[in-house]
Amino acid sequence: MDRLILQKAASYCAYQERTQDEVRKRLQKWGVWGDEADEIIAELISMKYLSEERFAKTYAGGKFRVKNWGRLKIKQELSRRGLTDYNIRQGMAEINDEAYAKALDELLSKKLTALRRTETDPLKLKQKLVRFALGKGYESDLVWRTIEKLLAK
Repeated sequence: MDRLILQKAASYCAYQERTQDEVRKRLQKWGVWGDEADEIIAELISMKYLSEERFAKTYAGGKFRVKNWGRLKIKQELSRRGLTDYNIRQGMAEINDEAYAKALDELLSKKLTALRRTETDPLKLKQKLVRFALGKGYESDLVWRTIEKLLAK
């Protein structure tokens, strides 16, 4: 195993959380394939530079807090990145139900305020709110309940 490549890969992982797939692709860019790549990945895991569970928790928490993504979108992205169901569940556990509902409420309140300036038709207003929240990855039943509550105020 090439120590220089291992050191480079460790730096790559230390910069931000990565998945094994991301590291494997980076190793391929550096000309490392097959068993040697597997060895380096195994070494990075044993040295605690690489943890897909830690990645899932960081990713899910960050996308929820910073980008206001819903659970569906976060799960889809974690799955797309090749994480196991176990790791995805661990990541999703980072999102508190109460904070989740509050975030959707705040997100839709802001959007409602912005839309009311231009949209007068109540049906179109509701459609735009629903489309916005679904696009962010929130569950439709929660979206509808939240919108009904907001519009009843």
